[in-house]
Amino acid sequence: MLLVVDIGNTNLVLGVYRENELVRHWRLATRVDQTGDEYGILIANLFHMADIHLEKISGVIIASVVPPVQSAIVRALRRYLDIPPLIVGPGLKTSMPIRYDNPREVGADRIVNGVAAYDLVGDAVVVVDFGTATTFDLIGPDGDYLGGAIAPGLGLSMNALFEKTAKLPRIELVRPKKVVGRDTVASMQSGLFWGYVGLVDGLIGRIVTESDFDSVKVVATGGLARLIASESGKIEIIDEFLTLNGLRLLYERNI
Repeated sequence: MLLVVDIGNTNLVLGVYRENELVRHWRLATRVDQTGDEYGILIANLFHMADIHLEKISGVIIASVVPPVQSAIVRALRRYLDIPPLIVGPGLKTSMPIRYDNPREVGADRIVNGVAAYDLVGDAVVVVDFGTATTFDLIGPDGDYLGGAIAPGLGLSMNALFEKTAKLPRIELVRPKKVVGRDTVASMQSGLFWGYVGLVDGLIGRIVTESDFDSVKVVATGGLARLIASESGKIEIIDEFLTLNGLRLLYERNI
């Protein structure tokens, strides 16, 4: 069995694969102050509750954008599973040429998503990942990573609106029934939701036009993918486990 670990700025996502089947997954809050032992005990307890024996795990792969948490997780895995994990980064075989000016600048999660999306559609694809930041990545028809765009995530935008204004309240993020709100909360929800739908569709449209490819699929992942995709005119496929599947694929290419 394979353990895949996606360490993001907001969430830490774990998945356990038996061959190509994702048998269990967990989404936890990313905490930079937790020690390796704390993460090790947490992982051991999750496995115990899921009736998964630690000794059944034969491999681990990690993608991380939070170096302190990555270090703690690596210590936990070495101590509690006695497994040195593969780390997504320079030196790992991806079979995806990186056409960035400086390939080392590309986040591990963006590479993983690109690998998974290209494996899914087998053609040019835009990957939209709704995380702390929303990333847009273009993969060419031959599987090359061509670059993309990064925008503030919807959660960040919502928090900034509350924290940087004197009178606007903290709100729940929902799809408003109307664009024109009749009170402050409805107006904020409209601006955030419909404004973000416009941002997403606008960026996707410009990326596709600039790519000049005959056909470009659009795949979305991340916690808010379904909410935004419900009104997006550009998103075609939603895959909440895209990053985990990408990690599995990269592990298979490197063993």
